[in-house]
Amino acid sequence: MTTTLAHHDGYADDHIRKVLKGVKTIAMVGASTNWNRPSYFAMKYLQQKGYRVIPVNPSAAGEEILGEKVMASLAEIPVPVDMVDVFRNSAAAGPIADQAIAIGAKVLWMQLGVRNDEAAARAEKAGLTVIMNRCPKIEYGRLCGELGWHGFNSGVISSKRRKE
Repeated sequence: MTTTLAHHDGYADDHIRKVLKGVKTIAMVGASTNWNRPSYFAMKYLQQKGYRVIPVNPSAAGEEILGEKVMASLAEIPVPVDMVDVFRNSAAAGPIADQAIAIGAKVLWMQLGVRNDEAAARAEKAGLTVIMNRCPKIEYGRLCGELGWHGFNSGVISSKRRKE
């Protein structure tokens, strides 16, 4: 039987919506203890939307981020993980994909700017759904109409000085 791999240059909104609705527990690899890092904001937002987000960061193992104990690796997580969210570079996504396969995750999600086609192919061959170069926080907000509340595409936020 030949497995057809997903096309990763674009994703249908219904596909992303289905992935986000099917996920309850997220392992965030590369989560930061620093409150002003993107992974911290993403973790907080996803928690507020009802997801359990387990931070994975070997340099902060044993510490706590937003009420969750930081794990050193995916293998240390004591509960089933639905999605592995990769907040690391594209090269690091390869070994993380292999670990996601090993723990039985259903989804491998690579953050904005992160793409590893070889890792995606391995994960898909193992039965995982793969999304690359997207942020679940942004996609959730976009698909639920929340981005306008934050000034995105609303004309409220601009890097230009206001003309008076």
